[in-house]
Amino acid sequence: MLALTRKKGEALVINNNVELTILDIRGDQIKIGIQAPREVPVYRKEVYLQIQKENEEALNFDGLAALKDIMG
Repeated sequence: MLALTRKKGEALVINNNVELTILDIRGDQIKIGIQAPREVPVYRKEVYLQIQKENEEALNFDGLAALKDIMG
């Protein structure tokens, strides 16, 4: 993991097309602005992990069997 120090108003550029800007710092919370092309998905990690879990469950054989039962 790369760890960088940034101050309010400073930014990082990732892959020439994603820019992260530190908008505000209050105590232990940081507000980050993200500028990225529409085709680049941006998720909070907890949401991303939930999406992965649901995708894995959808591929689960038991889930497929249940879907077949519902569809008749």
